[in-house]
Amino acid sequence: METRRTQLLNLLGERSKSERISAELINVENRQGFVLESLMLQLNGIETVPAYFAKPLNAVESLPTVIFNHSHGGNFDQGKEELLTSSSYLQSPSFVEEIIELGFAVCSIDMWGFNQRKGKQESELVKEMLLDGQTLWGMRLFDNMALLDYLETRPDVTPDRIGAIGMSMGGLMSWWLAALDERIKVTVDIAAQVDIETLKQKRGLDHHGFYYYVPGFLKHFSTLEVQEMIAPRPRLSMIGKDDRMCPIEGAEFLNEQLKKTYEQQCVPQNWEGRILTGGHQETKEMRLLWKTFLKKHL
Repeated sequence: METRRTQLLNLLGERSKSERISAELINVENRQGFVLESLMLQLNGIETVPAYFAKPLNAVESLPTVIFNHSHGGNFDQGKEELLTSSSYLQSPSFVEEIIELGFAVCSIDMWGFNQRKGKQESELVKEMLLDGQTLWGMRLFDNMALLDYLETRPDVTPDRIGAIGMSMGGLMSWWLAALDERIKVTVDIAAQVDIETLKQKRGLDHHGFYYYVPGFLKHFSTLEVQEMIAPRPRLSMIGKDDRMCPIEGAEFLNEQLKKTYEQQCVPQNWEGRILTGGHQETKEMRLLWKTFLKKHL
């Protein structure tokens, strides 16, 4: 398994990493029910990474912590702000309120090209990184792997109880991150169960941005092989049946195969693959499901 993880990491391009992971606290404010820290993190040795970290008011012990991966949606102004203010295709209240209510801490960063990191167009970032032997998807993943390094240094984080959640690009990030890094103990992905082979077959590749494509991926891996790296750790994957960005045939195939994988590892209860009502969105039904899943497994 570790050999395969190394192969996958190599496909993602060269990794730039800070010599020392560090954080600068920019602001702290008390909000209704939680403390919100604004941070600037040193994660990649190239540029600082803006982040939010929130935890329940008056928390004194270390807490299970969720990494919230923001979506894309073509909204480069949003980024980590999606943690505090839901995008139009997400439910209310915001993820920070819901996760805090579960008794967990939550952290989110601006991914490359978003919000405070949007100095360059995403298309320029893709081209620039390819020229430098990197991939934008890889660099976004590497930031989140370094974020895990940072979270492990915090006394208010329980390091063996870290999960990941997100929708669309954030959902893709969540299951890729869990596949590459076993420190993610629980994974929830919404509108992101994308079988790349089915997407290619159905000529749906243009439904996803250039950022997601990794040179040579299908020569060495299948989508299923990557997702199987998450097992036996708990994972909940949900799509809407009318979500054209997640072809239903591919989602059905992955869900069926992963059910077998988890059964073979004697933990069928750790896998939930749901195809529900709706399109490319988080529904009220999905909200209830992921809250229940995180509470049970994290």
